[in-house]
Amino acid sequence: MPVDEVSAPGPARARLGHRVGRFLFRLLYAARAVDAGHVPGEGAVILAANHTGYLDGALVVSMAPRPSHFLVLAKTFQGFTGHLLRWSGQIPIEQGRGDRAALAQALEVLGRGGVLGIFPEGGRGRGDLASAGKGVAWLALQSGAPVVPTACLGTRRTGELAASWPRLRSRLVVDFGEPVVLDLPDGLPGRARLDLATEQIRTALVAHVHAASARHGIPLPTDVPPDLVD
Repeated sequence: MPVDEVSAPGPARARLGHRVGRFLFRLLYAARAVDAGHVPGEGAVILAANHTGYLDGALVVSMAPRPSHFLVLAKTFQGFTGHLLRWSGQIPIEQGRGDRAALAQALEVLGRGGVLGIFPEGGRGRGDLASAGKGVAWLALQSGAPVVPTACLGTRRTGELAASWPRLRSRLVVDFGEPVVLDLPDGLPGRARLDLATEQIRTALVAHVHAASARHGIPLPTDVPPDLVD
């Protein structure tokens, strides 16, 4: 089977992972979702989240109001963690440009009216969206799916390693913002259209993450995780 024809995980896996994950996060942490009503109740949706800690993807998947499939770096699909990611319906993506298999699976999820999660920053860092890749905008333009800015807070504190887990019973928040409304002039060439959509999504996510951080009193870490610094 050609690499770009690999099928996306089925929705049943996402539903099971959603239920189990929500139970565990509420058992082990003081985790809650805020403004989940901003996520449309049906149809294709893209959750674009900031990324600071190891558990961000699992937290968003678990606390979202609907089962979802997250694009997760392929190198994470190893050992026990890899089994959990596959079992819960997550999608591996190779770091860098043009992973056709991952993008095809993402579009398949959106095409069947599912929820797709993605980290525009591409990896763990400060979570401040100082930069963002074009994947979210490309998927939104290709599918027509709304993009919901998602603030993931509390999973890593300043000075902690990229692979560290938050302390048990610590406060974790996933705050969902209003869907981004893209303002793209008619007749804009494809590349310029993608660049503008990327910046509009990034700007909306920056504003939402910082507002949510202040709202909940959970600061973003001020450093890149020490074990990711060259």
